Amino acid sequence: MHILITGAAGFIGSDLSLKLLSRGHTVVGLDNFNSYYDVSLKQARAELIESSRQASNFSLINADIVDRHAMKDLFEKNEFDVVVNLAAQAGVRYSIENPESYIDSNLVGFANILEGCRHSGVNHLVYASSSSVYGANKNFPFTEKDRVDNPVSLYAATKKANELMAHSYSDLYGMACTGLRFFTVYGPWGRPDMAPFRFASRMLKGEEIPVYNNGNMIRDFTYIDDISEGVRLVIEGGVQSSAYSVLNIGRGEKVQLMDFISALSEHLGVEAKINMLPMQDGDVPRTMADTSELRRRYGYSPSVSVNEGVEKFAAWYKSYYS
Repeated sequence: MHILITGAAGFIGSDLSLKLLSRGHTVVGLDNFNSYYDVSLKQARAELIESSRQASNFSLINADIVDRHAMKDLFEKNEFDVVVNLAAQAGVRYSIENPESYIDSNLVGFANILEGCRHSGVNHLVYASSSSVYGANKNFPFTEKDRVDNPVSLYAATKKANELMAHSYSDLYGMACTGLRFFTVYGPWGRPDMAPFRFASRMLKGEEIPVYNNGNMIRDFTYIDDISEGVRLVIEGGVQSSAYSVLNIGRGEKVQLMDFISALSEHLGVEAKINMLPMQDGDVPRTMADTSELRRRYGYSPSVSVNEGVEKFAAWYKSYYS
């Protein structure tokens, strides 16, 4: 298949690119290499792809999905079978400080992707939604049937808006659209703004780590390999059940944040100094995915335990930042 991956130099995008290339697909990667976090990390991920054995089937374009003319040109010059939109302004807390960047990238940019797919006849659009759409949902674990109309952050609101936009395009133009609600992805080459990365950095420096809601947090930590494998299954499995779908993708296991920190401390070989703090604005106390629908349709079966995943992340972190 000829596949476009936006956000290809990102955490999930780079891992997915490598996986799809290893399967014999042709991948066009797009990224704007913005400075939301360390650009050198994004460049290193891109270099990892370009140095792979299947690099001849990969091309990288430096462009922004917000640029309507660039997106129009991209879709006119290519015939993509599948588009995977992972490009977005990420981060819950950053959306409180810089809402404009979320409007631009997550709404305007996503509209440009939808238009490109519509006019070029793309067979299937797979796009990143987020577990944040569930807000402070009372049901547990979270299922796709739960109501998601009470977001507690602008980031979550833009992701819910993506689902609604995709639904309208699917209904109006017969486009096949699958949204994937990612749950707390972590692992090697991860994002520096996320908790595992920030914890590791502070712990290795002997600094205190901030732990919100006094540590009473539950997260469905999902290892990167399981995530990219799940996305691959959706891409290769094609459209099932209906042209429009939204599916959870996580490990499906609730993990106490303090247990995650203990595992990280063990595998880094350092003591964690904890600074207990109250809940932050825009955050939620617990997340956990019901992944039964993704398993039923595509055979999704995450295999990396949290302890194994933390061990791999810690080893990579110490090696990369040595």
